[in-house]
Amino acid sequence: MLRLAALASLTLLLQPALRNPRDEAFAEKAPERFHVRLETTRGVIVVDVHRAWSPMGVDRFFHLVENGYYDDDAFFRVIEGAWAQFGIHGDPDIAQVWRAAVFADEPVQASNLRGRVTYAHGVAPDDRTTQLFINLRDNPALDEQGFSPIGEVVEGMRVADALYFGYGEAAGGGIRGGKQAPIFEGGNAHLRANFPKLDYIRKASVAP
Repeated sequence: MLRLAALASLTLLLQPALRNPRDEAFAEKAPERFHVRLETTRGVIVVDVHRAWSPMGVDRFFHLVENGYYDDDAFFRVIEGAWAQFGIHGDPDIAQVWRAAVFADEPVQASNLRGRVTYAHGVAPDDRTTQLFINLRDNPALDEQGFSPIGEVVEGMRVADALYFGYGEAAGGGIRGGKQAPIFEGGNAHLRANFPKLDYIRKASVAP
């Protein structure tokens, strides 16, 4: 645990762009198609990312991964057989900066089928930030609510299915639930103290 915290701190030192969403590091377009490898506490998940599905969403995701945002990141909301949500940074200072860095909604180009990875958002329009979820089942009803997938799991769905779900909504819940404040205020220290069984992304990287 101490080693993970040290690695996360080192990432912030090496990637100062994480403290400034307007940094030029986030300005370039992402590749049209690429894989992201999520090394989790349960195993490896590989996501095939499609820029055509959500250009702004994919650009955001690509640069956050490249800058280490999702390293040591908790799956804080896992609902068995429904979805597994992640994307609040473990350092409260970083999390608060990106909480305000909203970007526009985009038309849904791909359905929320099992394995699809999608941005979470609240009730207000154009409020996507950094939080995403893996669909653990077909959730087509989310299409009509404007939840736009950015990619799909091509390796490791068994890993996604095995993520710890015992806390349900209690560890933070969804954006619309209004119960995420303790995570934004306390970060991973809060989650590890109060929800020690949660699984984490140890390292997220763009696969070669």
